[in-house]
Amino acid sequence: MKIGISGASGNLGRAVLKRLADLSGDHNVIGISRSPDGVRQAHEARFGDYDAPDRLREAYAGLDSLLIIPTIDIAFGARARQLVRAIDAAVAAGVGHIVLISDVGTRDEPEPCVGAASWAGEQHLVRFARCWTILRANYFMESYAEEVLLWQAVGHIAELGQGRTGFVSRDDVADAAAGILVGEGHGGAIYNATGPEALSPAQSAALIASVTGRPMKVFETSVEGLHQHLRAASFPEPYFGIVTDTKQKTAAGGFDIVTGDLERLSGHPPRALADVLKRYLAAPGS
Repeated sequence: MKIGISGASGNLGRAVLKRLADLSGDHNVIGISRSPDGVRQAHEARFGDYDAPDRLREAYAGLDSLLIIPTIDIAFGARARQLVRAIDAAVAAGVGHIVLISDVGTRDEPEPCVGAASWAGEQHLVRFARCWTILRANYFMESYAEEVLLWQAVGHIAELGQGRTGFVSRDDVADAAAGILVGEGHGGAIYNATGPEALSPAQSAALIASVTGRPMKVFETSVEGLHQHLRAASFPEPYFGIVTDTKQKTAAGGFDIVTGDLERLSGHPPRALADVLKRYLAAPGS
């Protein structure tokens, strides 16, 4: 069986390749990337760029299954356009099973909402793919930890509400995706990969304080106030939109989802947020 990983040189793609390399079975893994020279732990590396659709069909040729990992392109409409192109190319190439990484709480919403791309990709996949599976991931613990590194400069985190979040480790999502790719009976399924619990902003801040030994406060503010806090914490201005959208979704309960899907797919319990925070934030010698 030939398994393709589209987006193989990104953080999630590399983690999926590592997991597949550790799994026994009769499968050859094809890493597909804009930078194929950087692909590791794959039997073959191919060039594939969502913004070069004429080359994608060639990149996906001969695959029995394909994992499509979205980019983090923040340009208006880019991610939706890229996902549609990738799905069309996979269908045209005759890929038997297409697995799409999406987001928990995906629903019909307009650009520039971040979830608009996930909705467009999911709907296109369901409509045109012969066999498909959707793996919706919750808020990545690693992404949250990287944001916390910036918030530490001001000693607080700004939020737009008190919504809970079922943070999930990127490595756990990779393990779940690998389980789908080498497993059977996943056609037509929509899974939600989450962590073991949904935490409030105050609970998350308490975990940060326990790991770093430094207090971390939470301020609830408006969108305008949030942007002021983001500037103070040195967040890059081009990312204000995606940060705001994510916090609005958090406040509305869009990440307040906890399921057992990840353990069923990966074969192990999900990691706790505290463990990932320790890896990113723990002081030297602690």
